[in-house]
Amino acid sequence: MRFALLFTMASICFGFGVGVGESAAHAEEALSPANRAEAVQIIADLRHIVTPQGIERHEKIRIGGIDQWVSIRGTDKRNPILLMVHGGPGWVSMPTSWYFQRGWEEYFTVVQWDQRGAGSTYATNDPDAVAPTMTPERMIADTEEMVSWLRKEFGRDKIFLLGHSWGTYLGLEVAQRHPDWLYAYIGVAQMTNMPQSEREGWQFDMDEAKKASNAQAIAELNSIAPYGTGSKPITVASLMIQRKWLNQFGGMVYQRTGGQAEGAAMSLSPEYTDADVDKVGEASQYSLNKLLGKVITLDLSRIQKLDCPVVLFLGRHDHNVSSSLAAAWFGKLQAPSKRLVWFENSAHEVAVEEPGKTLVSLVTYVRPLAADAPVR
Repeated sequence: MRFALLFTMASICFGFGVGVGESAAHAEEALSPANRAEAVQIIADLRHIVTPQGIERHEKIRIGGIDQWVSIRGTDKRNPILLMVHGGPGWVSMPTSWYFQRGWEEYFTVVQWDQRGAGSTYATNDPDAVAPTMTPERMIADTEEMVSWLRKEFGRDKIFLLGHSWGTYLGLEVAQRHPDWLYAYIGVAQMTNMPQSEREGWQFDMDEAKKASNAQAIAELNSIAPYGTGSKPITVASLMIQRKWLNQFGGMVYQRTGGQAEGAAMSLSPEYTDADVDKVGEASQYSLNKLLGKVITLDLSRIQKLDCPVVLFLGRHDHNVSSSLAAAWFGKLQAPSKRLVWFENSAHEVAVEEPGKTLVSLVTYVRPLAADAPVR
């Protein structure tokens, strides 16, 4: 397997540190996973929480009348809670959090949540039974219930809510309705005027296609033109063409052709079973089919005032959800305090693309806003 060479080389390096011969052989035996289960166990062991005040939970809770999965992790449960509301709709962050989240857990109790119709929550429930409830209103209500459950479960008046992409819509709605529940709202890849964002994304694609003299891209993009204009809704098929080329030209992950690496990382998630991993794509398509039409017609620039602190993390090269539109909206937004952090080497997947800067920014700009929370 592809793991074998990587871990054989690792064992050689360990051998030089502890002695050659038998020690190196033992290292190779311990570090060479033969299958997904063994590779996942290595990751789980590395990130296992061992501190006296630590917390490491992975469980189903009842939200909105169905079982929904959460992961709750941190080295000190007295730290403030940070709920990450994932994007998509249906593109979960729990199964890649093993890569980007470990540092966060020293400063926050971090909660990953697979939303209705997504990830392991999708795999746990009957999709046909859940289908009638796949509405923006129900998703907002689920988010409110999730925050309420955390506040009650951990005896906290406030938490941090971090939304990514689609999750920024849900997060903004909670921040508007319940600012007293939040230390701050953190928007990553913030959605604002989505019809305009879609049009700008198509234009980015076309400009890049012409620079590259990519005849196929130009032809496919022309086939969906005019894109996102007039009263005709954007179809899933048209959006997939726009996203295909946007991904190819680095508008989703900077200087990469899409999110293949992140998608592959899901298969190494300690929280996910084989069945969960197998259904990630199916769940994502299910959620898109149910919610996409509403998502790409949203105009969140109507929100001009929030009564809690606001922090935005924006990728300079994000054309999946326009970061320039988000910055313009943020400039006009009224809030008790606000801060915009630019990630110069990121597009849409800030936490994965620049995990170090994400951690430093959370610790520097977000953590101090929980002034009444105990400091580690």
